[in-house]
Order: sequence, then C-alpha cells, then structure tokens
Amino acid sequence: MRARIIGVLALVSAALAVIAATASGGAAATNSITVWLQVDAQAANWEPIVKAANAAFQREHPGVAVNVQYQTWGSHLQKFDATLAGGSAPDVIEMGNTEMTKYMAAGAFQDITSDKGSIANSATWLDGLAAAGRYGGKLYGVPYYAGSRVVTYRTDLFKKAGVKVPTSLAEFTATARKLDRAFSPVYIAGTDWYVAMSFVYDNGGAIARQVSGKWKGTLASPKAIAGLTAYRNFFLASSRASKTTDETKPNPYDVYAQGNAGSMIGPGWFSCCVGDKYKGLTAQFVMPSKTKGQPMPGFLGGSLLAVPIGANKSLAVDWVKAYTSNASMTALRGIGNIPNTTSLLGNSVFERAARRSWFVPTAKNWVNVENGNILRNMLAQILTGKLSVKQAAQSASDNISSVLNA
Repeated sequence: MRARIIGVLALVSAALAVIAATASGGAAATNSITVWLQVDAQAANWEPIVKAANAAFQREHPGVAVNVQYQTWGSHLQKFDATLAGGSAPDVIEMGNTEMTKYMAAGAFQDITSDKGSIANSATWLDGLAAAGRYGGKLYGVPYYAGSRVVTYRTDLFKKAGVKVPTSLAEFTATARKLDRAFSPVYIAGTDWYVAMSFVYDNGGAIARQVSGKWKGTLASPKAIAGLTAYRNFFLASSRASKTTDETKPNPYDVYAQGNAGSMIGPGWFSCCVGDKYKGLTAQFVMPSKTKGQPMPGFLGGSLLAVPIGANKSLAVDWVKAYTSNASMTALRGIGNIPNTTSLLGNSVFERAARRSWFVPTAKNWVNVENGNILRNMLAQILTGKLSVKQAAQSASDNISSVLNA
C-alpha cells in the first residue's frame, strides 16, 4: 500500500504539471462538470434523486451541463489514477470512506474547508464519516451516506431463553450467559478489531491522536484500557469463537447459517446471509453501550464526495451542496439509506446504530498499522492471557506511534 501511495503522489505531480500548462494557455469558460458516482445511484429509486440535484444545481448555474458517469467499486480507483496522470480527473468523485486517506495524503483532492459552513448539516455530520474526510486539520470530503453495524440474532433462541433485546452492555452480557451454550451466544472472532475498538471508543478512548503534529498511540490510556478490558470480559462471557483468528475464518454469517450462533455483530447486510432456515427467525438490534439506552459507537461504512485537483472547485462544491441538501438526504433516507447527518436520523435499527460512530486515524501510514496486524496481535495476546491488558495495550500503542510517524 505504501507503493500505491507513492504512485498516487507521482500521479498527482503529473496532474499538477498538466493543470499548470493548461492554465498558462488560458482556460475556456466551463460549460459542463463531470461527476463520478457508484452504480448504486443508478438504481430506479435512486436516480431521480441525482436528477433532482442536477436540476437544483442548474437553476443556480444555467447553461452548465452535469455529466454523471457511473463507476464500479472494483475499478474506479484504477480509472481515477489514470485520469490523475492525464490531468483529466472528474470534478466530483464518490469515494469509500476507507479510500480517502491515501488520496488526501497524496494531495489528490482540493481543500474545501472554507466551504464547510455553507454545506447543509455540516455541524451534525455523522462522526465516523466526517472524520474520513478530514486530513491535517483540513476538509477534503463531504459525507454522503452510511452503513452501520448492528447485532443480528436468532429470535427463537432469545425466546427460548426468556430474554429480551438488551439495552445496555451489562444486559447483553447477562443475556449471553442465559443463551443455550450449545451455540456461540454471540459470535465474534477474537481479533475482530472493528468490534473491539468500539468498546474502546465507548469508554472514551481512542486508537491514536495527534499531539503537536505527531501521532501518538493512545491504547494504553486509562479510558482505552477500560474499553479493552470490557471487550475481553464480554468476549469471554459470550463468544465461543477462536481467540486468535480473524472475522473471515470463518465468516460470522456462515457460522450463523449453520446454526452455531445465537447472534453476531457486524454490518447490517449480514441479515442477507443467515440461511433460508433462519430467515424467518432473524432480527436485528443496536449494539448497546455501557450506558443504558445508548448505542455503542460503531465503525461506519459509507461514501464521501471529494473534489479532485484540476476540477472546477466552485462548480463542483455547488453540485455537492445540491446533492447533500436536506431534500436529497431526506430522499436518500426514504429509499433505505442512512443520511449523512444525525439531524435526519429516524428510529430504525440502522439509524439508531449510526448515531455514535468512530473512524481510524487519518494518517498516511495507517494502512501499515493494519497490514502489520498490530491491533489483531494485541487482541490475541489479551484474550489468550499471553499479556495483561495493560502490557498488550502499551506494546500496541508504542508500535502504532512508531508506524504512524515513520
């Protein structure tokens, strides 16, 4: 991934050279902008929202056409890299939240910090998405829509055990102890750091923070240690999964579909894969916080909208404003998506789960933390008892600081 970041830097440099050459020759008046969205927005119930945003934009900019081009998740980054190299990037591009950092670090997007205040709901954006669009104290991406993580569970097993949907972590722990131990009451792979870090953030901790321009691993802070301890205690009380393997070996929904789990924690779409036998016996609830009645902060999936270098920034930002307006967000919510702001969230399971969220540190070297399995190794050490929570957390914090500042 470091090679990819270096490659992106080279592409950005080439694009800047092309832009400079174009500017020196005098640019023609802009009569169109190009917008890249993922194919999801081409769906029959979604495309009218895009068209309405285009119409709102064109009322402000008559004579400026909007050329929406639909991309696929599997190929859009390679195509974007090619346009950067050729100096022909789109004016607006949809990016997955986990894709943003390397391009922000490489200088591929324009700084839109000064426009933030004029974008709808910028003060109430979902935390986990908003964090993905910030780098070095500046704003480069506007939250678009999100996907949350919830608990998917067997209603028949809960009924048999005489338990209700829990509203606090303590209740969920008690519920897990009452479920039939022939199943894994709550299936969590031991080193699933997306789940574990939610416990850290629920206790006020964090993975790392910037201090005087340097990154500092903070998993050894008292609040983070409290969260890691809570995760260890919950896992040992509720999960019969391996303490040392990740969440793809096996996939939680495969365990569930085979009848070996009472519940599982993961993206809301896990409900699609519970097996025909359990579809009618499956429901979902919000992962509860240590504070009764609150959701535990979750890692959101989702998209942001960015303005690449070389784009017409003024027009691009105006289109983004139209597409993330209250009208657009309300319409997106109406077709089942989670809007980008807490002010428009309703009471569905997915929306309640999205009210509190977190994101990984937006450091250019974060991917090296993931690739180095620093968090996974820490969790395995804690769950197997190889190291105490404090020892494992200190080691991980030191490693994270070193890697992020390399």
